[in-house]
Amino acid sequence: MKKVVRINIIMRYINNRAHFTISEIMREFNISRSTAIRDIREIEAMGMPLVAESGRDGGYFVMHNSVLPDVRFTDNEVKALFIAFMATRNQQLPYLKSRQSLAEKLLGLISENQQDDLVLLNQILLFEGTNPNNPDLLDLTDLPHPMLEKLIQILLLDRYLWITIHEEKITKSYPIYLLHLYREKSLWHIEGFDLKEEKKKIFPVDHLTNVNPYPAKRRLSKKKIFEKLGKQEKVINLVLELGPKAIAQFKKYHPLKISISYTNPYQTTAILKTFINVNNPEELTEITNWMLFLGGDILVREVPKEVLEGLQERLCLYCP
Repeated sequence: MKKVVRINIIMRYINNRAHFTISEIMREFNISRSTAIRDIREIEAMGMPLVAESGRDGGYFVMHNSVLPDVRFTDNEVKALFIAFMATRNQQLPYLKSRQSLAEKLLGLISENQQDDLVLLNQILLFEGTNPNNPDLLDLTDLPHPMLEKLIQILLLDRYLWITIHEEKITKSYPIYLLHLYREKSLWHIEGFDLKEEKKKIFPVDHLTNVNPYPAKRRLSKKKIFEKLGKQEKVINLVLELGPKAIAQFKKYHPLKISISYTNPYQTTAILKTFINVNNPEELTEITNWMLFLGGDILVREVPKEVLEGLQERLCLYCP
């Protein structure tokens, strides 16, 4: 392990502990006593406020109410942060309204040589949704729905919510326990347990007009919610075996709630088991299109007749 990397890790190790000894540093990082002492002295020289305790069992602790030194990043860590930041363009993520300010602060943490590398990467790398003629151009679609950040701020404090949805000229309010907030096909969705109807529902964030905490006196406990969800588990009705080509297609795109289990150590075959709601026309169309997208390298073990009929109908469109 390079010295700069080791010292960065030791600093994080120290920050997470109220007290530590040289012996603990030696064991944790597999280094000699002299190396551990040199590293600690260098960390002290960088400005970390360490206080030594005398005595046989003495050690060190970090002085409270003191300013710690700035975090240092390795070259690869800086590149990883910058590339991840670039890849989020046009992804409608919350808290990214001020990209320029965030980018300037990130550049301010690094050396001039590192900055030159990032400028070059910005010119070379293109991601989905980036304008190749102007990589710095951010479309208006990069902004998320205005209710998304308010929703996140509230759910970080309380997952029992009272949400108002406007859909098809009708406005309705629902008391929910938020299970997940997820993004699929460039749209954000709320997966919640409807506390009134006592079942799981999906709500598009784009249709959200208001959100507030749900009054405590009317709440169903979290334990009861998951007990009811457990009893409502759907029966698997779609089972597919995937070969290597189908697995490659699966990795390119798959519905959020669908996963595969590899059936050999080389990850060249897999099995897919899920539930398809055949009474939902949108889900039925989506799964039909997606199975065609997977291609011919699949073996169907179990499939609802409605899905099979949809596949046959689609394939007949190409019949002479």
